[in-house]
Amino acid sequence: MFDNNYLNALVLIAGLVVGFLGAHLIIRLIKHRLHEKKDAGWIQTLTRITRPLTFLAALLVLLSIQPLMDTGKKLPFDLQHLYTLLTIFLVTWLIINAIRSIRSILLRRYNLDTKDNLKARKMHTQLRVFERILIAMVLVIAIGIALMSFDKIHKLGVSLLASAGIAGIIIGFAAQKSIGLILAGFQIAITQPIRLEDVVIVENEWGWIEEITLTYVVVRIWDKRRLILPITYFIEKPFQNWTRTTAEILGTVFIYVDYRFPVDKMREALTEILEDTDLWDGQVNVLQVTGANERTLELRALVSAVDSPTAWDLRVLVREKLVEFVQKNYPEYLPQTRVLFPEQTNNPEQVQTEHREEKS
Repeated sequence: MFDNNYLNALVLIAGLVVGFLGAHLIIRLIKHRLHEKKDAGWIQTLTRITRPLTFLAALLVLLSIQPLMDTGKKLPFDLQHLYTLLTIFLVTWLIINAIRSIRSILLRRYNLDTKDNLKARKMHTQLRVFERILIAMVLVIAIGIALMSFDKIHKLGVSLLASAGIAGIIIGFAAQKSIGLILAGFQIAITQPIRLEDVVIVENEWGWIEEITLTYVVVRIWDKRRLILPITYFIEKPFQNWTRTTAEILGTVFIYVDYRFPVDKMREALTEILEDTDLWDGQVNVLQVTGANERTLELRALVSAVDSPTAWDLRVLVREKLVEFVQKNYPEYLPQTRVLFPEQTNNPEQVQTEHREEKS
């Protein structure tokens, strides 16, 4: 005769095997049908939830065969409570994977690698923030349900119910900053002052929004550094967002020349430079005299590109080519230092000195 414990163990093992094999077989059949329909989104979703779904199916089989188990001899643990905790854990795991899968399916149509990716960045930002919020809420609810399944904690909670108002006020003050961060995350997800891959200037640093979480934002600086800022920073402090309404951006290049320099010739040269490169989007091509002092003229070239990295490359190219144009065609009008001695002037007592520095 088998001992009751051995018999229970055999029933448990048999239930687990039947549950795992049955769930695995059903999932394989569903995947096969989805492969025939070439539905990559649902295949990815099913792959994500395969493990928690398999374990949950095995647990349901165990619950269904529990009446067959001989529990006359008291077990060293509460089997029913163990089933409850496992069910909470597996359902939570399943819901979290389902949330992530839904987010992936919704974002399949929005590619961040395209040039005009404004709508894609908007959707990626909203869905990722909402995903983290939902997962956090699911975890809090699951932990609460699991704790309330313990009799001692449940009785303690009932006894403290009368003082819940005071406790809530104390917890509210203690968690004021954390709650503020979460609310700021909601606000950013809805109003979107920033989105993923937005080009921003924060704390005098130029970079891209790389990650948005419930509590902080990661900014990828142009030199590969990472700037970590609390999410409330983008609600409470001013910052520059170069791609708020569109990925297109203007770039400026400054050139300093002598007063005698023919500006129209540089306008023609700028047009030739832009028409000869794929970096220019064909929208803005302007050269203006934006400054004049006792030494030099300040010329500003204003050009446009489809996005900020392309605009940076275009500015570098235009600056290099314009300087080369002046060097080759009008070297006498480059910024330079000149000294006029008294005998070279009409007034022997006058000395004129001009200091000019090349700027770009």
